[in-house]
Amino acid sequence: MGFLTGKRALIVCVANERSIAWGIAQAMHREGAELAFTYAGDKLRERVAPLAASIGSRTVLPLDVTSDAQIDAVFAALRADWGQLDVLVHAVAFAPRAALAGGFTESTSREAFAIAHDVSSYSLTALARGAAPLMQGRPGAILTLSYLGAVRAVPSYNAMGLAKASLEANVRFLAADLGPRGIRVNGISAGPIKPLASAGVAGLRKMLARVAEASPLRRNVTQEDVGNAAAFLCSPLAAGITGEIVYVDGGYSTIGMSFPPEAEG
Repeated sequence: MGFLTGKRALIVCVANERSIAWGIAQAMHREGAELAFTYAGDKLRERVAPLAASIGSRTVLPLDVTSDAQIDAVFAALRADWGQLDVLVHAVAFAPRAALAGGFTESTSREAFAIAHDVSSYSLTALARGAAPLMQGRPGAILTLSYLGAVRAVPSYNAMGLAKASLEANVRFLAADLGPRGIRVNGISAGPIKPLASAGVAGLRKMLARVAEASPLRRNVTQEDVGNAAAFLCSPLAAGITGEIVYVDGGYSTIGMSFPPEAEG
């Protein structure tokens, strides 16, 4: 019996089989959770519906996180189908492609800044507001995904870094607000992987190579690494953990200075 047996989780939103959210879904399914999914747009439904079916999920719902009406509709559907909810996984991030290349000052328009914060950070608050009533009387768990660019300047991450900093503050405020209701809120700051969501970040291959070279584990993390950590954080095993950003990055975030391999020793 898995440590999420009997739990019901909503995953927002899986993009494809290479996405971090799918790694989380697979780990939660393995540990016994019943899952529901959302998708953004008809093209993504064509990818998400078969993935959901492959693990026995019959609940796949459309969701534009910038629409309060669609958020309300998702939770109304879950209330009608399940009656309650145990876990919400927020795997949503977006900034215009033009904002994820070049220097920060020249690339960050007012519009790009607003879009990145609305989609990547505010959506967590909006979804938590919708999920909380379905978690009433239950030990609920909400999880989001961040990145080192929230606390360090990362080349080309630009407006997304600011949005992730907002997201991490969001985790702390939601944890304080929802904790008395028995709901925990945490985030995972994952090292760079090769999901669809990272494809728009300039220099991703260089980031992957640098992390594999410099991190204590000397490798990049995987979907499975992040998925396992997510399943743990949303389970009763992590009942005393809330308001935290847990790094799953092979230890890269702990390194203050490193040297090229030929200079070691």
